[in-house]
Order: sequence, then structure tokens, then C-alpha cells
Amino acid sequence: MSRTKSALLGALVLLAGASGTAVAAVPADPAGIAAIPCTVDYKVQNQWDTGFTAAVTVTNNSAAKTSWAVKWAYAGNQKVTSGWNAKISQSGTAVTAANETYNGALATGGSVSFGFNASYSGTNALPTSFTLDGVTCNVDDGSGGGGGGGGSDPSGRVDNPYAGAKVYVNPEWSAKAAAETGGSRISNQPTGVWLDRIAAINGASGSMGLRAHLDAALAQKGSGEEVVQLVVYDLPGRDCAALASNGELGPTEIDKYKTQFIDPIAAILADSKYASLRIVTTIEIDSLPNLVTNTGSRATATPQCDTMLANGNYVKGVGYALAKLGAIPNVYNYLDAGHHGWIGWDDNFAPSATLFKQAATSEGATVDDVAGFITNTANYSALKENNFTINDTVNGTSVRQSKWVDWNRYVDELSFAQAFRNQLVSVGFNSGIGMLIDTSRNGWGGAARPTGPGATTSVDTYVDGGRYDRRIHVGNWCNQAGAGLGERPQASPATGIDAYVWMKPPGESDGSSSAIANDEGKGFDRMCDPTYTGNPRNNNNMSGALPNAPLSGHWFSAQFQQLMTNAYPPL
Repeated sequence: MSRTKSALLGALVLLAGASGTAVAAVPADPAGIAAIPCTVDYKVQNQWDTGFTAAVTVTNNSAAKTSWAVKWAYAGNQKVTSGWNAKISQSGTAVTAANETYNGALATGGSVSFGFNASYSGTNALPTSFTLDGVTCNVDDGSGGGGGGGGSDPSGRVDNPYAGAKVYVNPEWSAKAAAETGGSRISNQPTGVWLDRIAAINGASGSMGLRAHLDAALAQKGSGEEVVQLVVYDLPGRDCAALASNGELGPTEIDKYKTQFIDPIAAILADSKYASLRIVTTIEIDSLPNLVTNTGSRATATPQCDTMLANGNYVKGVGYALAKLGAIPNVYNYLDAGHHGWIGWDDNFAPSATLFKQAATSEGATVDDVAGFITNTANYSALKENNFTINDTVNGTSVRQSKWVDWNRYVDELSFAQAFRNQLVSVGFNSGIGMLIDTSRNGWGGAARPTGPGATTSVDTYVDGGRYDRRIHVGNWCNQAGAGLGERPQASPATGIDAYVWMKPPGESDGSSSAIANDEGKGFDRMCDPTYTGNPRNNNNMSGALPNAPLSGHWFSAQFQQLMTNAYPPL
């Protein structure tokens, strides 16, 4: 349940005259808005028997500030237990929220948002008075021009952010795509913006930073709705089972992740300048699934993943990101859920959903901070295999027994995403969650695309002859040879699916084919080497990777050309 408090406080501001006598300022504008020095919007976003989560937005209508402090008092026994985007302290019933180092600047007309968790018993009475730097503010419940709202969600969020909205076209990716022969056919497609290191927030190596992208999105928006897609991707000990995408933070650097990565991103996204954008954040791809599949006694386990399971920093980092970003009303968090060739087995499916629930209820996060999940991010799993189903048999042998399917319960991303959504709801996620599927590189078209089922001489000839996904093994993930662009980005394409998206920008490498020195924290993974003969995670098969690839995230022209050639639907 969410509630807002509205009360006009301090509509007449006491100003010191030349004689030092307090006099009432008469509003110069009819509504008196300009005379109100500040407004505070205090919302209880989520409440349960012993606690609640609140979000506060402060708007400064007076002179610009380089630091600020908001104060209020409770009438009951509320105690703040944790907070974000502000340094919050409490003495008795009195609470003070002061700026962090990164959000002290508060321009005239500017806003800043922060949030917190608190405990209470009895009645959770709302504060009735707020001050900003000692000056009394009014409280704005959003019923006027500054509020939000709409639908049943008090934050103003819609059920599906992609519905009825344009999606941001990254001008940097678009320029690279348009410069390729034939690239203008897709250079106007929306793709994800990857925040994969701290330096990316402000722009690294001359590239656009987060504010620059949001400003460009506002310019593209016009009078309609606009979605901006961000990939939030810098956990400590990141990608514990894949060296090509190792991150800059060590396994224990959770505090640095919070204060130097998530907090600055949240501060920018909370800027009221961007309140009209629908901001989709895809949270930490490839993190939580590794804790299920690559730990413990499994043959696929790695020491790095065991470390991240033991120290809990994947769960803590994801929970913190969900809580901080979920406190911003126009942000929609989608948590990464791997893909069918990773999570689709019985011993991975239910445990993954349970682990996601654990992360989504840690570090102050709740399931309300999760708009949905994304599958197949930066991967190649086919959207829909039309030439065979999981229920087929060949000469009495189930398709599940084929080498390709290998006892998985799913053969493609659409069936997996829809089933996994049901599993997520069953463990406590909201019934309104939607799924995204990354279709940027799972088209598998071109001359080699099968036109019908394979021969029924064996279950393997049947599956291998008919499958669109032409990887050597479903566990192969790096710069896969023969891949093509998939379905173009679109909203509400199927039941339970919020959108098909191109979260991974086509043409950006998954990792280098050989070791390349760099200052981006990116290692060399043999799965990106076309001569590599594999490991337990791909059942010791060849890697299937393209040669001569650059570092992950860098432009790979040969791959981009192949993706266009093999696009399905064709370009």
C-alpha cells in the first residue's frame, strides 16, 4: 500500500526586512508557487506490519545550493534503519537527511530524491512539517503539475513501459552501424546503453556519458513517450565464469560498487529533468545465474563463483541496485534471468527463481522494485524453434535425450521466458511482471536456415537437421559464427512478454579472440578463441567463435556484416 501526504506549510515565507523585522512575503504569482521556498514529496511506497519504505523528493525554489539538509519529525516510534542518496541520521523523533558528496548541488528549480527503510509499530503517522536548510517547505502530493500518478501504481509507472512508446536510438551505435555497408537498414533501431564500468557514467574515452544519453533521449522524445534502455553491469567479481567480461571491481569491493557506481547512477536518474522518460534498467547480466550453475560440486563450478556465493556480494549488489533505482518513479528494473540453455534444466529452473527472490528482497529491495526480467541478454538462443518441440519423440526416443537438448525442458527462448515468468510469480514476484527477450543476435537466418524437420533416422539427426540455432553447443556464447539479427525491437509481441529488445548492440564484440592488454578490466577467455576445444560448461566442444575479434564492447565489423547477412526476418 502506498500513501502520500499533502499539506501546505509556510505558504507565507517570513523574510527579514531592512530593519531586521520579520515580514510576510506576498506571492507575486497568483498561485503563490514562486513564494514557496521548497516543496517536499514524501511517499510511503511499501508498508508491512513492522516497517516501511519511503521515497522523498525535494524541490528547491530559492537560491541555488551547494549542500542541503532536510529535516522532519515523526509523531510515532518510526526509526530509520537504512537509506540511500542521502546521509540520514535520527535523534529521538527528529530525522535529518543531508546530501551525499555527489548530489549536494541543488539548482533553483532543481530537485533531488532519496529514500529509506524504517521500522515502526502501531500507527505509521506521516510527518506534517519539513524544512530545507531551516526553511519550512510545503508538501506536494502530485495533484498539481509536479506530481506523477496514473494507473494504480502511485509512482506513476505503467504496466509495460514499452507500450505506446518510442525507444531511444543511441547515436554513437547508430553512427557506427550507418558507416557499415548496408548498415543504414538497421541504424535507426534502438539498442541498450551499457554502463559497464564507473568511467562509463561520465563518459570514457570520449564516449557519451549517462547524462549525455538522457539529454539525447529527451531530444528524440518529442511529445510522445520515450524508453531509454540501460545495462547496469559492474558487480564486484563480475562474471565469475567468463574472463572476457570480468569487471574492474574485485570480489570484496561491494562498498565501492554501491558508492561509486550505483549511487551516482541513481542520482542522475533521479534528476527531475529526466522525469518524463521511461528508464528501463537491466540489472547485472550473468550474475545471479552463475551462483546456481557454477558453484559447489558441479563440474561447471569455478573458484571465483564459489567465492561470490560465499561472500554474498552478488546478492547484496543486485539488491542494493534494485532498491536504489526502484525508488525512482520513472525507472523500471528488469533483472537478468540467463537463458533457456542455462536455466532451463530442472536443477537450475526453480533454484534460480528462488535466488532471484532472495536478491530482490535484500539490501532494502522489495519485489515492487522489479518490473520484470530479461532473458538471452547478449546471447544467441533462438526465439522460437518451429521444426521440433520438447514433446517430440523419434523412434521412441524423446527429443530431451538428444545431444543438443540434453534433458533441458525448453528448446527456445519464448517458451522458456513464458514458463519462467510463471515460476517467478509462484515464488512471490508480482503477477504483473513482464519479460524482455534480447533478439539482437538470435535470428539464425541465411542460406543455412533449415526449412523443415531433420531426418528421423535418430533423435540427433532430427533435432540437428531442424534446429535454427546452429551453434556447436548451447553453452557457446562468444561471437558465434553463423549468427544473424533476430526479431526487430517491438512492444508486447507475445503473452507475458513486454518487448523484444536489442539490449546487446549488434556489432559489439563479446570478447577478444586473443589476449589484448587494456585498462578496462577485461580478461581473455578461451571461449572467444576459435581454436579452443572447450570446457565442462560447453561439454568440451569447440568454441564456435569468430576469429580476429576485439575486446568486449568494441566494434567488430566482420560480425556486424555477418549478422546482417544472416538476419531473420531478413533485412
